[in-house]
Amino acid sequence: MSAPRAGFRVWDLPTRAFHWTLMLLIALQYASGEFHWLSMRWHFLLGYATLALVLFRVVWGFVGSQSARFGAFVRGPLALMHYTGYALRGHVAAAPGHNPLGGWSVLALLASVGAQAASGLFASDDIDEFGPLTGHVSDAFVRRMTALHAWNRYALLGLIALHVIAVIVHLLRGENLVAAMWHGQRELEDDPRLRFVSIGRAVLVFAVCASLIAVVVALG
Repeated sequence: MSAPRAGFRVWDLPTRAFHWTLMLLIALQYASGEFHWLSMRWHFLLGYATLALVLFRVVWGFVGSQSARFGAFVRGPLALMHYTGYALRGHVAAAPGHNPLGGWSVLALLASVGAQAASGLFASDDIDEFGPLTGHVSDAFVRRMTALHAWNRYALLGLIALHVIAVIVHLLRGENLVAAMWHGQRELEDDPRLRFVSIGRAVLVFAVCASLIAVVVALG
């Protein structure tokens, strides 16, 4: 008989705030870029915010709470293959944070979102929309970044779809990852005794990241 499960804290507030804020920013940017529900000025502003948020998450992956650090959930290819095999057979217990497969999906999403936001700084439609740094690079580089910005959105949408499918699969297995990312707790058999850092550190890290992005945009 397995031990009774109880709710234990696994996600800190900065990580949860990052997750839901990023989801909102991506939705608003897609609405403005594809359907023009918002002006392109808003598309640019939301892109800057996204870039600051992604930079924050990268830094937080090294100085944040234990479950948010890359070292806690990024595993090598062998561990990934073993986990995937166990998962396909339904022999995987709930992890306190990201499992090996989820860890790599986090990296893929961060890379795709970061590439989308960063390429927007150099993208142009050659008519009336120009990224803030287009004047500092060659026309050829602008064309490459514009192409990346156009095609990477499909890769990003694909990664988001896979993320949603994974959440649904976990939900069918009795694990509500959405609720866990909302209130920070997850039902586990044992207390993982994770280490959490102060919210003040998160505020400082985000302030530095946002300032860096603001300086880069101002240079344009």
